[in-house]
Amino acid sequence: MNKVAGKVALVTGATGGLGSAIALQLAASGCRVVVHYGHDAAKADAVVADCITAGSEAVAVSGDLADDDACRRIATEAAAAWGRIDVLVNNAAITRFIPHADLEALDSASFRQVMDVNLMGPFQMTRAALPWLRAHGAGSVVNISSTAGQAGTGSSIAYAASKAALNNLTLTLARALAPAVRVNAVVPGFIANDWLLKGIGPERFAALTAAQIAATPLQHAATPDDVAEVAVWVALSARHLTGELVRVDGGHHLGPGSAVVPSERRTP
Repeated sequence: MNKVAGKVALVTGATGGLGSAIALQLAASGCRVVVHYGHDAAKADAVVADCITAGSEAVAVSGDLADDDACRRIATEAAAAWGRIDVLVNNAAITRFIPHADLEALDSASFRQVMDVNLMGPFQMTRAALPWLRAHGAGSVVNISSTAGQAGTGSSIAYAASKAALNNLTLTLARALAPAVRVNAVVPGFIANDWLLKGIGPERFAALTAAQIAATPLQHAATPDDVAEVAVWVALSARHLTGELVRVDGGHHLGPGSAVVPSERRTP
């Protein structure tokens, strides 16, 4: 018996990159998928079509995650599609590519906008979807964070701070919503995706990718599919997991792999 069949998953920011990879893998697992988007309806429709091709049902909903009323409408529309929400993946995020040392370049409006989408958005979406997540006693929330929130690195100070706060929010909500709803965060490191490529340009992207591969024990730059596999497992299968920050960085936090000199062998 397929325990996933009939479940409904809402994925925010699902029109490309990691969001669409998660949506497609949820669809392939048997979930009905609600594809959230901000502005690009054509991309959302394409992801919906791909989910249907993967063998599932899917619909698209739009809305501004920084707006609480919009979040409540998104949840209501998502639930109306099939009468339930079992999984919420808070994936949508924005950033500004600003050197950390250039404090003057990060104005207060930009800082607030990043926090509104990356932190308030997941909180508001979780609150809005909560009645449906609780309804069957086995709801699951997966927040997509970043190792930038643990290391204070990344595209900007605002982005790192928003992800650090999202990690804390994950722990708080896991306590508050148990036992009916599990809340976890997937914490990716570097992901070789179009979002980063567009943000920093092809030359810097190629150099950064090479540097990440060299500094990672697994010597592999993660793809959106790599991280999506973990997110889907946390969402659907890890029933005894809550309040966890699941790091997915290929071992980058360990430092580069070191050459191990084998012990001297002596023949008898």
